[in-house]
Amino acid sequence: MTNTGFAEFDATIQKTNELLKEIEDAFGWENRRSQSYAALRAVLHTLRDRLLPNEAVQLGAQLPMLVRGMYYEDWQPARTPKRMHKEEFLQEIMLKFPFSVEGGIESVIRVVLRALRKHVSKGEAQDILAGLPDDVDEIINQLI
Repeated sequence: MTNTGFAEFDATIQKTNELLKEIEDAFGWENRRSQSYAALRAVLHTLRDRLLPNEAVQLGAQLPMLVRGMYYEDWQPARTPKRMHKEEFLQEIMLKFPFSVEGGIESVIRVVLRALRKHVSKGEAQDILAGLPDDVDEIINQLI
């Protein structure tokens, strides 16, 4: 465990490392922290940009502090929601995560959302799904 001398920082570093490790373990990645981070970032940024600003903020409020900072990086709420159907949603994530993985980009989404489940309440996950087109929410359904 990291010891910054500030308990809140230590806790968020630990939670973030656990989240990234869960993604790595799901794919059998060793020493690929930058790849697990890229997967997390691609999925969260694409989801955030598809949500109404209020829903995006509610989701962000539930993330560990360090992940929350990454989540809000480069966000432009005035340009959201970015209308995307399933293929556009998948394409957007593929642009942000240009690595090949077994199971394709939908596998990346499932793994990331499964890892995030511990941090997002069931009620918030249901609110997110309610605001998405049916073909996108079938992918995001992993969050519940």
